[in-house]
Amino acid sequence: MELPATLSRTPARSQARGGEAAHTDARKDAHTDTGPPPPPRRAPAFYSSVFAQIEEIGWVRVVSATGDDGLSSLTFRVVDEQGRIHLLEITLPIGYPASPPSIAAEIPYLPKIQWSKTSRLKDVIYQFQEHLKILQEFWSTMDEIDKVLWVVDPTKSTYAMTHRRLALGDDCYILLHVDPRKPRSLPECRFLGADGKLDRLIVNWRKNRKRWDVKRKFHENLAGVLDFALPVPHSVSSVKDDEQADCGICYAKHLPVDDELGAHSGCATDYTCENPSCSRAFHSICLRDWLRSITTTRQSFDVLFGNCPYCSDPVAVKVADR
Repeated sequence: MELPATLSRTPARSQARGGEAAHTDARKDAHTDTGPPPPPRRAPAFYSSVFAQIEEIGWVRVVSATGDDGLSSLTFRVVDEQGRIHLLEITLPIGYPASPPSIAAEIPYLPKIQWSKTSRLKDVIYQFQEHLKILQEFWSTMDEIDKVLWVVDPTKSTYAMTHRRLALGDDCYILLHVDPRKPRSLPECRFLGADGKLDRLIVNWRKNRKRWDVKRKFHENLAGVLDFALPVPHSVSSVKDDEQADCGICYAKHLPVDDELGAHSGCATDYTCENPSCSRAFHSICLRDWLRSITTTRQSFDVLFGNCPYCSDPVAVKVADR
């Protein structure tokens, strides 16, 4: 029996409309499902402003420029009063310069940057350099520890590290934490070693720590409080003739074998600081490159004159090999 026309057409119309709706939703989903929105773009004036501010500082001091737009994160080379090289990373937020930049550097603690809408990148560099002046006494104290005492950790220190583990002999150690804000004050310490071997030193520390005098040298204070002759480090002068000392700059005994190094290819350390209490060894080519990066270095004819990276005593190397 033939169905009425109205009943036979209704399912077809319903299916068609359902299909159209499904097709429309699919197209809508396909149109909107494009992943996360792109990062907001900076105004063109941002780039011209940042370029001008870098010009004020000097492009030679720029180590890297990274980020989605190539300028979100800028790293500058900053040299402190003693010739130490620091890398300062300045991150510029989307709201810059209305929003202040953030900074990062390998130092014990960062300064609080003062910022206003009229501030520029050179102001950040200046405030960082002023902060480095405050830390000079801390780094001088750590250098003194590294030169005079037997440091076993870290083997390669950084400017951010505040600890040193010293060997006392007989598999005994003392772990020191120096306050970067008050580097000459009594440090925090922990004794490491077998039970019984450190008892006398622990008793002396507890009994004598009030004798610590900020006017005395750090190692003298430590020896006096412990009432113990602290072992000295293995200096370059004590190295056997058939051994070579690590370079104080590249931390390697021998330079890599490389044609670009010419006569220095594969060479051992060939320069030693003349200060008897330092006697650090260097590859002359490493010392030469380091001196060239320091603004206080001066040149006379074919010789560079500067200061030892460790003791600050005078050093001199030729500009080029003859």
